[in-house]
Amino acid sequence: MAIWPGIKRKITGGRRKPHRKRRKYELHREPTETRIGEEKRKIIRTKGGGRKVRAVQVMYANVTDKKNNVTKKVKILSVVENPSNREWSKRGIITKGTIIMTEIGKAVVTSRPGQDGVVNAVLIEEKKE
Repeated sequence: MAIWPGIKRKITGGRRKPHRKRRKYELHREPTETRIGEEKRKIIRTKGGGRKVRAVQVMYANVTDKKNNVTKKVKILSVVENPSNREWSKRGIITKGTIIMTEIGKAVVTSRPGQDGVVNAVLIEEKKE
């Protein structure tokens, strides 16, 4: 379903009359709220005929360890914190900047799963064994 982000009211609360009709290029889409679960992706056609892969559910993340300069594919255990929205932290939604707990420790997400279809992260705290 499409969303049109037009403003229909003034700051004072009065109605604003549109000066023209809505345009196709002004449409927005529902946000992809990427969660932890069985791998599930959705392919969307973009303007110009391009394709965008959206990650609906993910189970693994590509985590880079800056100390050793090594990248590993590891399992995501949980969402620790989401600075974008406190509600998303509770619901376990992954966006860019989200701190996730993985098998090797805490990592911060550097990719945009709803745009790229993959979770890339950088290790910030190793798990103590």
